[in-house]
Amino acid sequence: MRFEELDHTADVGIRAYGASLEELFANAAAGMFSLITDLERVRPKGEMEVRVTGGDLGELIVTWLQELLYLHETQQLLLCEFDVELRGLSLSARARGEKIDKRHHELKLAVKAVTYHKLKVDPAKGVAEIIFDI
Repeated sequence: MRFEELDHTADVGIRAYGASLEELFANAAAGMFSLITDLERVRPKGEMEVRVTGGDLGELIVTWLQELLYLHETQQLLLCEFDVELRGLSLSARARGEKIDKRHHELKLAVKAVTYHKLKVDPAKGVAEIIFDI
């Protein structure tokens, strides 16, 4: 299992899994986009490079997801594949997806923000939990 949705009273969250930190961060991104649309319907037609840094793993995963959410909102992109490379607290990644096409993509939730509320990143267990404002 790559990720699962978490119950939360007002917002929505995910629990992502990964055998490595890179896989964990990639699966967290896929989990976030699965809240927005059906990933099975998103084609990896275009590719972009994303680079972010953080002061710790929690800040890094939030910054990573915020950057992807920013790309989603400003460029009308749905992303489905993520190749992540970590060097300390610096992340570089290639994200693939396509522009939103309302004839092809059903949009589910409008994710407004990535939060620090109940944020957990446990590299030893390969688990991260993130709550999103909707």
